Amino acid sequence: MEIDIRYTRSMDGAYLRKWLQMPEVQLRSPMATEQELDLALHCWMGYCRLQSSLTAIDNHVPCGIATLFLLPYRKVRHHAALKLCVDPKRWKEGIGDMLLKNIKHLGKNYFFLEAIHIEVFGGDSPLIPLLRKHEFKEFMRQEGYMKTEKGLFPRIGFLVDLVGML
Repeated sequence: MEIDIRYTRSMDGAYLRKWLQMPEVQLRSPMATEQELDLALHCWMGYCRLQSSLTAIDNHVPCGIATLFLLPYRKVRHHAALKLCVDPKRWKEGIGDMLLKNIKHLGKNYFFLEAIHIEVFGGDSPLIPLLRKHEFKEFMRQEGYMKTEKGLFPRIGFLVDLVGML
């Protein structure tokens, strides 16, 4: 498997839409309707113009996207939110690992970020061990935040400090 990482292009949004509609991703996604998904995708893909989004490519096909949601305000622009989605058919292949490594590097060295945070929904999310591997620390937990047909899920915030990172 030869995975390449490149800047996200607007056409990658079709793949992201497909992944976000898959049941295993939908379960942990706050978007419930087609309209909510459209709004989220519009916002998410807007960051490709700023080159703050990376896409993992395997054989010319996108298989994961990581995006830094940059803040436009001078007092807080040293922080960014992160969104990460990998094709569920490709989970456990190291794609998320590669994307996290590269997006942290991009954040620190090109956008001069000091910290990146991400929200995860559900205490048993498969993303949590990967975040911990990349030195993200839990800084916030809100029980019963998201209502689904499977019950209430917590919202958990993770943060990585980029200041000491090489």
